[in-house]
Amino acid sequence: MTRLSNSRKARELAVKVLYMFDVQGAPDVEALQCFWESQAVRKEVRSRAEEMVKSVLDHLEELDRRINTASDNWRIDRMSRVDRNILRLAAFEILYDPDVPPQVSIDEAVEIARRYGDNKSPAFINGILDHLWKEERDAS
Repeated sequence: MTRLSNSRKARELAVKVLYMFDVQGAPDVEALQCFWESQAVRKEVRSRAEEMVKSVLDHLEELDRRINTASDNWRIDRMSRVDRNILRLAAFEILYDPDVPPQVSIDEAVEIARRYGDNKSPAFINGILDHLWKEERDAS
């Protein structure tokens, strides 16, 4: 497995965990343990996914606020759970992870949306993240 595919796999797993927590309304340790037991992934991929989930949850309120600001006519609570959690992860990387170039975060989010979202998800996610990135870049 290449480094890129390990990163993509970690992102996909992080989105799945965030989705699960979103459905449940809060993190559930037992459900998380069952999830990890059902996944055949390398230790470093799981570790990276867990770091991503923790980071998103630590910044959730700010991420949701920034996503709301960047999205025209769509409140975060009206977005599909899949789209919402892909956006949260990518927004975290754009806003708080200097090791990941923003365009990489956007491209990865769009690819994950193609795989897990509906047919409108990739364009929807690309538009919001591009707007968020431009806002962040202009503020710097």
